[in-house]
Amino acid sequence: MKVALIAPPYPLEEAPSPPLGICYVAAACEAAGAEVIIIDYIVSRYTPEKLWEQLDEFKPDVVGATSVTLNFFAGAEILKAAKQHCPSVVTVMGGPHVSFDAENTLAQFPEIDAVILGEAENTLMQWLPAAKNRSAWNDIKGLAFFDGENFISTGSGDFIENLDALPQPSRHLLPLSKYKALGFPISIITSRGCPNKCIFCLGRKMVGFKVRYRDPALVVDEIEAVLAMGFERINIADDLFTANKKRVKVLCEEILNRNIQFGWSAFARVDTVDEETLSIMKKAGCDAVSFGIESGNPEMLKRVKKRITLDQARQAVAACKKVGMIAHASFMVGLPGEDHQTMQDSFDFAKELDIEHGYHFLAPFPGTTVRDNLNAYDLEILTDNWTRYDANTPIVKTSHLDPDIMTSFVAGAYNDVFERWEDSKKRYAEGNGTPEENLAVESEQRLKLIFDILSHDLIKDVGNFHSAGQNPAMELSVRIADRIDMDPDFICRYIRLWHEKNYLAYSRDNGMDRWVWAPNQYLN
Repeated sequence: MKVALIAPPYPLEEAPSPPLGICYVAAACEAAGAEVIIIDYIVSRYTPEKLWEQLDEFKPDVVGATSVTLNFFAGAEILKAAKQHCPSVVTVMGGPHVSFDAENTLAQFPEIDAVILGEAENTLMQWLPAAKNRSAWNDIKGLAFFDGENFISTGSGDFIENLDALPQPSRHLLPLSKYKALGFPISIITSRGCPNKCIFCLGRKMVGFKVRYRDPALVVDEIEAVLAMGFERINIADDLFTANKKRVKVLCEEILNRNIQFGWSAFARVDTVDEETLSIMKKAGCDAVSFGIESGNPEMLKRVKKRITLDQARQAVAACKKVGMIAHASFMVGLPGEDHQTMQDSFDFAKELDIEHGYHFLAPFPGTTVRDNLNAYDLEILTDNWTRYDANTPIVKTSHLDPDIMTSFVAGAYNDVFERWEDSKKRYAEGNGTPEENLAVESEQRLKLIFDILSHDLIKDVGNFHSAGQNPAMELSVRIADRIDMDPDFICRYIRLWHEKNYLAYSRDNGMDRWVWAPNQYLN
């Protein structure tokens, strides 16, 4: 059995980590005896012709894709293209969006044969041996499909109680050199499950309300393995890392006992941290925590079942400041019943906390309480264009606010930040920037460079050429600059850096210079 797994395009501006979910899926497929590849279109350009070439080379029996709501259409269209090119392959899709919109997905995209509901690993290991035998699918829990014109759902699979029984994610199947050049943290999980009931979140429904924990020793084994790949920073992507303070302490002590030096961050709730917990996290290398505060209005917090108070947020932020840890707060705009005053309350509270913070617009994903029970809330959903479900623009309105008012509020909230940033860029251009400003502006330019290189496959497209061989890095940089209108000297600085770090490989044969992204076996 040969399985090709697709990581569909996802905006690089959204700072994607190397995709963790698909690596768990790949590991489950390998454990079921399949030969597996991951075709990653997050850090490369997608075209149907490129997909068909990759499928012809691998000749898979099954083609699968995973997605969130934002890139659902991209993933579904790729499976459609795969099926049209290779009608005999079995196509399957998983992830939070299709888990809660399976019937619509299968009806809209008949080229998709099946949907995996919820946690995928156990279902996949049972389904893969029967993938070519549709008559057996009815007996496999966690599947949705059409039998003729009849929609069949076998119900969500059981949650995996023993997470330690899962194989380690198959990160070796990713193009790691591209992700390392991209520079975003790599993610791990130490648990699954969320005990909370926020009406805008899928966590509880997707991974269950009971938090299931991994053995801390095995987690730290994985941390060591990830660091050995050459990644320098880790994000713990648990829905709620600090759900159990005693376990957090044990995990941090395991890191300290092994004397592992690395930076990491985690998601937390303001009602689950205290100075003691944050102190040992800081000692173990955690330098930042993110809190989903969502609103500065107490009644709004009750309405969305956030189950926190503003005083708890104040205490959590104070504890972070005391131990020297960066705290970040996320606020949401467009919640049910939102009005001018509730938005102002969030603005005032964010200012009072005096920490890094950001605003996101409510995106009512399929499966969320707010979407499933829309009539119970003062809210109107304006579009089901899933590509707009990125939380960066308003797609709802309330009886008090329309999208223009919400957009204006967020723009105003960021106005000081934008003005300071524009001033920093001006001083940088004039040569008068501070070291911190210069670093920030150059970091933005570096991100633009790597985004353009990856999204347009520029190393592949312009990385082979005849030259005198005297300065191949600059020759490549000039060729890239012709495509993206950027200073060749600036580009060359990073080409050389990525070559020094073994992200880019260079060879010369018979007068031909060849640059490629380094295969994984050549990475640290």
